[in-house]
Amino acid sequence: MEERIVLVGAGSAMFTRGLVGDLIRRGVPGEVALVDTDPDALAVAEGLTRRMIEKARSALRLRASTDRRAVLGGATAVICTVGVGGRRAWEQDVFIPRKYGIFQPVGDTVMPGGTSRALRMIPAMVAIARDVLDLAPTALFFNYGNPMAAVCRGIRKATGAPVVGLCHGVPHVAGFLARAMGLDGGGLTYTAVGMNHLTWFTELRINGRDALPRLRQAAGKRIAEAKDGATFSWRLFELFGAFPAVLDRHVTEFFPQFFRSGQYFGKTLGVDAFSFEECIAWGDKAYAQMRDIAMGHTPLGEDFLGSADESEKVLDIVQSVRRDEGAIYSVNLPNRGQAPNLPEDAVVESPAVVDGSGVRPLMLPPLAPGVAGTLATRLLWVDTVVDAALEGSRGKFVQALILDGACDSLQAAERLADDLLAAQAAHLPQFST
Repeated sequence: MEERIVLVGAGSAMFTRGLVGDLIRRGVPGEVALVDTDPDALAVAEGLTRRMIEKARSALRLRASTDRRAVLGGATAVICTVGVGGRRAWEQDVFIPRKYGIFQPVGDTVMPGGTSRALRMIPAMVAIARDVLDLAPTALFFNYGNPMAAVCRGIRKATGAPVVGLCHGVPHVAGFLARAMGLDGGGLTYTAVGMNHLTWFTELRINGRDALPRLRQAAGKRIAEAKDGATFSWRLFELFGAFPAVLDRHVTEFFPQFFRSGQYFGKTLGVDAFSFEECIAWGDKAYAQMRDIAMGHTPLGEDFLGSADESEKVLDIVQSVRRDEGAIYSVNLPNRGQAPNLPEDAVVESPAVVDGSGVRPLMLPPLAPGVAGTLATRLLWVDTVVDAALEGSRGKFVQALILDGACDSLQAAERLADDLLAAQAAHLPQFST
């Protein structure tokens, strides 16, 4: 069948380039429609995509609009890569908490940065979901935006739209673990369950045989060397018997009590350990390069389509539905029994079967109590920040900051909430009334 894929948040040019490269490389027939509310960002995405299509001599059709409702009708798949406020708003999510001695290497999932980002993201994504239900109710609907669990929970709670959250973190860490065990090829299978960016590998098998003992052998050496950006994650594996994705850059943010003032094995999180400034600078540079290509100032390289190894899984999932393949993917869905001892309807990341009936989570045994315990409070934090975002409630925003655990006092949580609300006011209309 022909696909009509609508990419909302196309100003994320790197993702747009990867998706379009996938579509062209696979020869998927149909149309891609790019949407971004920023006309300049949309022009970059459109120019880049058009040049890719022309160079590849692809039959893929292209549309672009700042108004998503103008292109949503008849969509077969809607993919959201929205980042409300972009990198400039993201900077404030990280720099303002630093004034309170709170250091975040990422600041887009939990801690004050993730909490602040959720306030911007959830209302915007709820509005998109309502338009999808109105104009493309049968479309497959995917979200890549962070904080994943909070965004997907907010969409489901406010609209009931069947959004599926996707992230490349779990397969990325599966590859990391394979390399740690000296595996070059395939043969590794796994079960990973949790909350996006704290998803626990509870089972690992190599050609059907339990690989956790082999991973334990690798853990001691990895901890001693402390070179792979996962020292804390390896220690958690030794203690809990399960390995957390997505390595220390994200995992440390779920345990702020252990990293007061950002101290991380002799370095400072977000500064000289997983530098946030370098991450932002890389994003700005990558976007400038995309702009130069889009405007014709720089030629497309010969590798302009990228490779299958670099691609996200969203097109694999779409094709698995169309072909009724029954393939297994890591996805974010409401808990309907796939994690029996986590709260019902909490958005959990876990394996799901994808076939002609859609995306359905696999039913799994309960998590070990210790592992479940690392997630329980976080999932209640999700519900609290979802309510804060939907209601425009300062009080619930403060509650979420307290539940998060990064603030060292109630007073600090209140002051930080007010500072973040003031800095992000342009993106928080629900708090202006």
